[in-house]
Amino acid sequence: MRVHCYEKLEDLPSSYKAVFTHAEHISYDCSFCWFQNLFATTFGLHENIRIFVADDENGRIAILPMYSHVDNWIKPKIIKAATNFYTSLYSPICSDELTAELLAQALQPIKGSQMHWDIVEFSPLAAGSAAYEALFDALTMLGYRTFRYFSFANWYLTVGGRSYADYFNALPSRLKNTVNRKRRHFFATKGARLEIIVGGQKLDRGVADYINVYNTSWKVREPFPDFMPGLIKLCADQGWLRLGLAYIDDQPIAAQLWIVAHGRAAIYKLAHDKNLESYSIGSVLTAHIMRHVIDLDKVYEVDYLIGDDDYKKDWMSHRRERWGIVAYNPATFLGWTCAIKQSLGELRRRIFSYVGWK
Repeated sequence: MRVHCYEKLEDLPSSYKAVFTHAEHISYDCSFCWFQNLFATTFGLHENIRIFVADDENGRIAILPMYSHVDNWIKPKIIKAATNFYTSLYSPICSDELTAELLAQALQPIKGSQMHWDIVEFSPLAAGSAAYEALFDALTMLGYRTFRYFSFANWYLTVGGRSYADYFNALPSRLKNTVNRKRRHFFATKGARLEIIVGGQKLDRGVADYINVYNTSWKVREPFPDFMPGLIKLCADQGWLRLGLAYIDDQPIAAQLWIVAHGRAAIYKLAHDKNLESYSIGSVLTAHIMRHVIDLDKVYEVDYLIGDDDYKKDWMSHRRERWGIVAYNPATFLGWTCAIKQSLGELRRRIFSYVGWK
């Protein structure tokens, strides 16, 4: 068994980089290019990147991209999965069968580090998946006090080989009527048009129009302004980009970034001009891109990613959950005290649940 720790993605040998190609079938945010863009645009001087790798004599490889904050000595020392609010799913990057023993080997440097990490955290993970259970078992094997917690809900659609027409006809009547009515209203407007950009010469204009729409929408400005342009461009490079745009007289009024990779379509970002609410252009544009990914891309799943929003339930068919793991090091004072606090909190919730208190 060989164990390594790298501080840059670019330092990984080619044999390790190749493992990300296997992992991106799980989700686009397990790909090598995803982590490249995430690290380059959202991680700064206050984050230390650590990429832990273990490979064994059978050729199995496990890679765990992680990071830690540069904090003062009073706070617990925390090392986390390399994720933030841009991430919808995290998973260990593995070449083959995933085992707790292999992950425990990869995580061994964390326990033996001179930093003596107090807390280790992974989120968001697919609840009940082999990766989730293997990570939990690996941390337990290393002697950490390990706990599970809910991260967020995830609504998704199982296409099941249907055409877009079959899918649309099965939607709630209220949503179908809204889409049809608002579509007629939109196209009755002079200069109204919809477009889906996948790359090529239209890409730069598409990025600029997306940013224009986002900045005129109701949404808070991006804290890391380089992330989204970088993501759109990497998706175009990979053939994953489906950037939907709505225009009136060549002025962009709505934008949606969908990522189509390995048979899955992820609805990543939505925005529209807050001054044009009467068009309900978001529903019209969603239906337009949905037709494209079902009938042309032939995806088997459409994923609305993060959140339990009511509108997602109308478009999607199933709900699943993303969970996290937090593990405390009992060998450090702060790790031990945090574990005690967590244990008492868990006990309190169980007691209150048993007696019916909130």
